[in-house]
Amino acid sequence: MYTNLILFLVAIFLFTLAGVPEQPLLPGWQSLALLALLYAGYGWLARRVFNRPAAGRSAGYFRSEKYLSVLALVFFATTLYLCDPKYHLYQLLSTLRMPALLNFAGLLLFAAYLAVMWSAACRRYGEIFDRSYRPGRFIAINFRANLPIVLPWVVLSLLYDLIALLPMPGLQSFFASPWGDLVFFAIFLVVVLLFFPPMVRRLWGCQPLPDGYLKRQLQAFAAKQNFSADIYLWPLFEGRVITAGVMGIVPGLRYILVTPALLETMTMAELEAVMAHEIGHVKKFHLPLYALLIAGFSLLAGLLAEPFVFSILAMDSLHRLILASDISAEHLLAVVGAVPLLLFLVLYFRYVFGYFIRNFERQADLFSLVAIGNSEAMVSAFEKIALLSGNIRDQPNWHHFGIGERIDTLVRAERQPELISRHNRKVRLSLLAYLGALLLAVFLVRQIPSEELAQRYEESFAETVLLQKARMEPERALWQRLLGDLMLYRQLEEKALAAYETAHGLEPANPEVMNNLAWLLLTARDTRLRDPARALTLARGAAVIQPRGYILDTLATAYWANDLVDEAVRVGRQAIEADPAQRRWYLAQLIRFTNQSYQESVAELQSAQESARQAGGKAGGKAGGGEPAKGK
Repeated sequence: MYTNLILFLVAIFLFTLAGVPEQPLLPGWQSLALLALLYAGYGWLARRVFNRPAAGRSAGYFRSEKYLSVLALVFFATTLYLCDPKYHLYQLLSTLRMPALLNFAGLLLFAAYLAVMWSAACRRYGEIFDRSYRPGRFIAINFRANLPIVLPWVVLSLLYDLIALLPMPGLQSFFASPWGDLVFFAIFLVVVLLFFPPMVRRLWGCQPLPDGYLKRQLQAFAAKQNFSADIYLWPLFEGRVITAGVMGIVPGLRYILVTPALLETMTMAELEAVMAHEIGHVKKFHLPLYALLIAGFSLLAGLLAEPFVFSILAMDSLHRLILASDISAEHLLAVVGAVPLLLFLVLYFRYVFGYFIRNFERQADLFSLVAIGNSEAMVSAFEKIALLSGNIRDQPNWHHFGIGERIDTLVRAERQPELISRHNRKVRLSLLAYLGALLLAVFLVRQIPSEELAQRYEESFAETVLLQKARMEPERALWQRLLGDLMLYRQLEEKALAAYETAHGLEPANPEVMNNLAWLLLTARDTRLRDPARALTLARGAAVIQPRGYILDTLATAYWANDLVDEAVRVGRQAIEADPAQRRWYLAQLIRFTNQSYQESVAELQSAQESARQAGGKAGGKAGGGEPAKGK
């Protein structure tokens, strides 16, 4: 289950990060055909893997299932890239205004790969566990077993969407705030901890342990430990797996799950030792601590995602790579942005989460030692589990420690009881260090200029995309004009002028290009780039073709720059009539035209720049035309 948790988290993550393109890579029918081909290819590989002799034994079966589950992620990622399912699903579901449904549909694509795997595994499973299932029934059983992994995410996503649909702006604003989001998540987490166990018990088909001597003995042992819980039979893999588990933090909604194979193979003393281990998880508060660790991941991912990704995406070397290759900038940047977060997810759950759950298991083992008074029963139970599970005593385990390691620890702790308190202290200090790291991360992230990083990334990304588009479609003036607009916004006026000149050469009669080039020639901070006479010619041509308000404003500014004030005022009034929404701006322009000459505005700008240079700063004044990016 721990491995499946990571697999589903990665699948959710991949689909969530995949963007909705403006146009799909392939037409709809080709995407559908390729999707069918991918599923068919994966099914062929799955059948080959399960037909190998090694898959005929339980250990080989589970290894094959794990290998194919990881391979399903690879096929799923390929599907997202080549078939653009998010684009097609968005076309179908966008009218419902519930983004969660789009994500659920995407997750079903991954689940479909797992269904193909389980269909191929059905015959082998029946041979190993002596059961006869139809493929459809076997797939349904596996879905029910894995549903608890994704169900909290499904419910949480639906709740967020439902809140967004409520006609309650105040409530929506509260939950959209950082504190409101935290409160909502905390409430949801408490509800899950309380009511999730009964639902999981039903999904897994657990049945109460029948009344009798065994049940009375186990309940009596639990009572001695001042512990109460209902005991259920857990039919995990037909009950043939030798294991137990505990769910729930509240008595009455707490369950000890035991498989029939465990009851059949263990003596009463061994069963009590196993029961003490599960009680230890509750006594040491491991269940709410699991929730803390998962919430900690959400907090860290939320805090670190933007600054970390923006730092990477703003790197000049990455943008040089995009320009040097024919790879789509959108796709490459999406991959580069997603990979670090994906690695963080895998590494967090594999190493941070794995570290704690391993040590929680050891803590529960040591609790069992204290409760029973010796290690004999627990060691005997572990030896049986190792032998009957395929002689796995020395096999390492990333989330529980290997069985051999656990046995050695119990034997040493019985001889040296101080090891128990030492390990408990280790767990406490590790948790304190973890909480300290969370608080430190919150503090440090607040020091990162996220908005500045985001702006750098957005500007660099826009420039890279436009340069790539211009290289791929050199005959289109649009890309050069947009590049000129971006350069002007970034105050890189020489680059903006070069881009506008290129666009004008490609489309000499394009009114947008003529207007923007004229505006730069009138308002450049670098006065050496100004050319009022040429700007007037360009502005006249643009106004003839497209007499919109902002183009007439450029023409009025050009008349003013050429000492034709009466013409400037006349055209400025035409701009007001053409675009009343910008009336205040145009009126301010008229006042400027009548109260100050263009030459005076240039001298004023040069004086401000000289003063700034002498002070060691930068000139911040605007040229006579006002804001260079204004509606141009």
